[in-house]
Amino acid sequence: MQWRKHFTGVAFSLVFVVSYFTNKFVLSVLKFTYPTLFQGWQTFIGAVLLLLSGKLGWLEMSRVTRSAALYWLPGSLLFVGNIYAGSKALSHIDIPYFFTLQNSSHVVSSVISTVVHREKVQRLTFISLCFMLLSAINLPHYDPQFDYSGYLWAVGHLFCVGAYRVLQVRYKPNNLSDLELQCINYLFSVLLLAIAAHPTGDLMGALEFPSLMSYTFHCGCCASALLGFLLLLATVKLKSGFSLEHFEVWIFISKVTAMSLSPFVFNMDVNAPSLICVVVSHVAEALLLYSEREPQLGRG
Repeated sequence: MQWRKHFTGVAFSLVFVVSYFTNKFVLSVLKFTYPTLFQGWQTFIGAVLLLLSGKLGWLEMSRVTRSAALYWLPGSLLFVGNIYAGSKALSHIDIPYFFTLQNSSHVVSSVISTVVHREKVQRLTFISLCFMLLSAINLPHYDPQFDYSGYLWAVGHLFCVGAYRVLQVRYKPNNLSDLELQCINYLFSVLLLAIAAHPTGDLMGALEFPSLMSYTFHCGCCASALLGFLLLLATVKLKSGFSLEHFEVWIFISKVTAMSLSPFVFNMDVNAPSLICVVVSHVAEALLLYSEREPQLGRG
């Protein structure tokens, strides 16, 4: 029934918003800026819960072969880059600005698809991508709390997100479901982040972290890991019940909701030019979603 589909979308949005707010709280308010450990913890819990749910028959998951895991190795590397750089960027950048920069990943995806796969870009799509890029380029000049390292990590994050999006659409193995693909990502992430924890200095820094034994810190980390797993389940459920276009609309709604609520939860310095960048970027994203639906509406 239609109301059940909308309920799934609302549930996805709720988990999306709370998940980002929890991560932002741990990274910025508690200042736990050790991404190898923070993301390693999240992916470890995600992998354990996925494998356990599959073993108990709660989720439909098949055994992943070694060849399939090796084939998806580039995707897993991009996934690690996505969560690592995203974690570093989110710790320094406010949520509305973070999403404004993240929108530029559509530009990366479009460039890759155009250059590698010779896809033609529609005029409306090109216009929306230009506005997203212009908003992201101008935002650092107007951000009252500009942080160079945060924006540098955001650039790495959006490149990984854009490349991963193309890889997921073009090169995803047909014999692997979204859950199995994410399980590979989780297991590879745990391995790589565990190896990187000591060379990056995150392990020693975390041992000296002032709030390490804090009840609030433990609750925040546990909540972030559980919410990450729930967001994965909500994403898979939403994808199975909606077309890709409708799924992207729900992501857009979730981001706008998170941006609208974030000033009431976190301290933010906002001025008119930076707010214009945020608004223009997300109006352009709405235009991009419309341009992707337009051919299908025309055929209908």
